[in-house]
Order: sequence, then structure tokens, then C-alpha cells
Amino acid sequence: MSYQTLEIEKKHGAAWVWMNRPEIHNALDEVMIAELTDAFTTLGKDLSVRAIVLAGRGKSFSAGADLGWMKRAAGFSEEENRQDALKLAKMLQAIAHCTKPVIARVQGAAFGGGVGLTAAADIAIAGEHAKFCLSEVKLGLVPATIAPYVVAAMGERQARRYFLTAEIIRAERAREIGFVHESCADDQLDSVIGDLISALGLAAPDAVDVAKDLIRSVSNRQLDAALMDETAELIARQRLKPEAREGLTAFFEKRKASWVA
Repeated sequence: MSYQTLEIEKKHGAAWVWMNRPEIHNALDEVMIAELTDAFTTLGKDLSVRAIVLAGRGKSFSAGADLGWMKRAAGFSEEENRQDALKLAKMLQAIAHCTKPVIARVQGAAFGGGVGLTAAADIAIAGEHAKFCLSEVKLGLVPATIAPYVVAAMGERQARRYFLTAEIIRAERAREIGFVHESCADDQLDSVIGDLISALGLAAPDAVDVAKDLIRSVSNRQLDAALMDETAELIARQRLKPEAREGLTAFFEKRKASWVA
């Protein structure tokens, strides 16, 4: 996996996807969007990878849209703009629907699209100096393609404030409103993420993938007979899988399951 804008590092069963444009604060352009889409699609199929960490080299996680990309888009037709935005939407979907758990490692600025990247991850950990901003309205724009993920992560009520005011959200505030799971000292980021990777390494790979789908399928659904039937059918199928049989056997035999390193 060789990319212009990314660096892929594998260690301890996890793949670290480093956005590697530190000189422009890992701003997103057409190339990085395409490469992130490819990286998460490819790593999702890699049986040696148990978790993926999305991180940024340098001072910032991602400062949002690259200025050159924005200038080029300003000259696009409506259809060209739609196709361009659709590529960003598909990148976010590739991250959110990746078969592997995705951890966002956020340090420094995460603006615009950087907020979307954070929200698309399953778990978000922010360094103490991380700051988030949905700055689009200041430019006469709206955070459209990232909205489904950001609203799901922070909730509609908080989105009503931060989409409209474009205020800076500091790391501790982001944790308070549930946008990130945890904030810690910047020099503790890798330690906290290492603990998460270790915890994820105990989980059965297929069960993790199914659990991610389960969350999407039950979110904002009414608890009715149809939903109860769906969830009952799901656990019935899951119990018959070889992975579940191995997990239960290992539990009763008081040994590690086969997928635990």
C-alpha cells in the first residue's frame, strides 16, 4: 500500500493510517480523499489487522479542506460539485462501515472535514490541546456530507449550536457533549489508544463486524415486534457460527480464544 498523502504503519495487530501532509495540517484534497477510501477498504479486508487508528502527522489531525482544492471547486459546475462531494461522502462511509474498529487519534486542529473524520470513527480519543470547529457557515457553506456522522456523534441538540455558531470546541468540551469518548494529555494519546487496541484484540473479529452493523440497524428504531424479531434472529444465527462456538468453548475451558494473540 503506497500512497502520496498517507503513511500506513502496522504494529501489534493494528494498522495506523497516518495522514501525512503536516506542512498544510493534513488538509483534505481529491488525492487524500481517494487514498483514504482505498486504505480503509483494503485494510478492512486484511485478516492480520484487528483495529485501525486514523491519525495525523505534525501539529494537527486535519484542518479540513485544502485551499487549493477549495479554489478548484469554486470553478466547478453544480454537477461537478455534486460528484466531488459524493467522493467525500463515500470516503466517510468507507471509514464508518469498515469491518474493523476504527479509532480516531486527534491532536491539534480538527476543522471541517477533520470533524467528519473524527465522527466517522467508532472511537475518538482527543489530546488535551485538540480543538474542533464546524467552520463552514463562516464561508457561506454548510457541513453537508459530514452532517450524518457529526449529528450522530454529538446529538441534534449540540449540532444546533455548533453548526450555526462555528465556535471552537475544546477537547474537554468535546468529551462533555459525547463527541469524543475520552480526552487525555497529548503525550498519553498513544498509551490510551494502545490500551484500546489491546481490549479490541480480545474481541472476535466477525462479532465486532456484526456488532457495528447491529448498532446501525437499531439506532433510532422503535422497539416493536419487528425489531425484536430481527435481533432474536441475529443472535440465533450468531450462536451457530464457528467463532461463537470457539468463544464459548474457550470460556468454559478457561483458555484464550483462538483469535487472542
